[in-house]
Amino acid sequence: MNKLKKLPNYQELAAPVLFIIMDGIGIGKKDETNAVFQAKTPHLDQYFKEGLYTELKAHGSAVGLPSDDDMGNSEVGHNALGSGQIVEQGAKLINKAFSTGAIFQSETWKTINEQIKAKTDGSALHLIGLLSDGNVHSNIAHLFNILQEAKKEGLRKVRIHTLLDGRDVAEKSALIYLKQLEDVLAPINAEPGFDYRVASGGGRMITTMDRYFADWSVVKRGWDAHVLGQARAFASATEAVTTYYTEDSKITDQYLPSFVVTDANGPIGMINDQDVVIFYNFRGDRAIEISMAFEYQEFNYFDRVKFPKTFYAGMMQYDGDLKIPQNYLVAPPVIENILGQYFCATGISTLAVSETQKFGHVTYFWNGNNSGYLCEGLEKFVEIPSDKIAFDQAPAMKAKEITAKIKELLKTGKYQFARLNFPNGDMVGHTGIMEAAISAVETVDHYVGELVEYIKSVNGIVVISADHGNADEMFTYKNGVKIPKTAHTLNPVPFCILDFAKKYQYTLADVKAPGLANVAATLCNLLGYEAPEFYEPSLIKF
Repeated sequence: MNKLKKLPNYQELAAPVLFIIMDGIGIGKKDETNAVFQAKTPHLDQYFKEGLYTELKAHGSAVGLPSDDDMGNSEVGHNALGSGQIVEQGAKLINKAFSTGAIFQSETWKTINEQIKAKTDGSALHLIGLLSDGNVHSNIAHLFNILQEAKKEGLRKVRIHTLLDGRDVAEKSALIYLKQLEDVLAPINAEPGFDYRVASGGGRMITTMDRYFADWSVVKRGWDAHVLGQARAFASATEAVTTYYTEDSKITDQYLPSFVVTDANGPIGMINDQDVVIFYNFRGDRAIEISMAFEYQEFNYFDRVKFPKTFYAGMMQYDGDLKIPQNYLVAPPVIENILGQYFCATGISTLAVSETQKFGHVTYFWNGNNSGYLCEGLEKFVEIPSDKIAFDQAPAMKAKEITAKIKELLKTGKYQFARLNFPNGDMVGHTGIMEAAISAVETVDHYVGELVEYIKSVNGIVVISADHGNADEMFTYKNGVKIPKTAHTLNPVPFCILDFAKKYQYTLADVKAPGLANVAATLCNLLGYEAPEFYEPSLIKF
């Protein structure tokens, strides 16, 4: 790794550059749905007026996700912030895992294989997901690859629960994809001892794939069909779709009712104790709720009737903050040429501080999904233990302690660059409790103010931003009814520089559609160095 090159007019800073990440604090509508807007934030209001200020994209293509309909998250957000690059996430990452075979070398796949083979009572592998090649939430090719590998490894009983698309693909194309699936299943079932069949399904807007906690009845219908075998019965999925088309000529695939496939003995694919379930969608928003239903011991969103003891895995981890699901097939990518590596090579000493809930984000994810120190002599990581109570009950979380620790360590003069994460806006935002979220944002504002005053007193530089939105949209309306929204948002995030060092003269650069990945080059410049040429361009120009 080469050292960073000094700027032509390089001047050594006498005080640090401090980067404050206000997790989950985005820029939403100026209305009652927005806890950030409703909060009293005198410090941030002042800084955004006085400092160099812009807004950054923190979702979709700006953070390497397949489309701009994909909400950002803390993992990909910190990847982008710490690497200066837009790294492939989602579909492209999954495709690579299949093409190299790495997905079937994962510990999760090995556990799946071992668990099914260890059972002698006909335990099944269940595959639930969107049946299309739309490549937004899933790709039917991924399902086919799993089926072929399962057959190759001798997994005898597989049940597929098909969620029909009609949204990312042609609106009445379900029969095409079902035919493709049946063509894959037929030769497998022709061999003695193999039993691979479609067991249930339904349109994606009716069955299983709700998002943002908008309508749990969608998830319940999926649970009833997939797990309990309770929905309208048909001899095959093709018969179900054909019947629904006949009964309503205007209906499209995404709105097809739930169904189960039955034979003389009843439903052929209910999910039972000791079964294994894979949700093979790679996009997270419509995978989180069904994952919660399979994993949460305490669950009050609907009556599950039964809660089978399954081994459940997602194609990916859909929410790294909440660890949903616990098991997943494809891990985040290892990112090369990250900011931390350049800082180590250049001799820039760094400090990273957060509480437990986001400690891994300012360390592991910031450092390109690398565990531990890159160079222990130049890095120091400090974790403040998080409270073990509901976050809405203590919305201040550990902001006070994080602030105190940052000030304590910066006063030693050992660190040229420091980063911290205030988790409040995100973790409290996830609770859906507006009053708590407002309090959380006000807490962050208070301690950002305290840190800015300290950095001002030593003539340093403060950079303020966020990794994605959350508290900026706490609820939505559906048919006039207020529905809590606990997911991340598609909103931009603030970016502000407060330069008390005044070593350089610079302005905001004219960067087209700036995003989180532009921050790393900016931090290089503020420290007096040129950014690597392949980084996304700096947000400032001299």
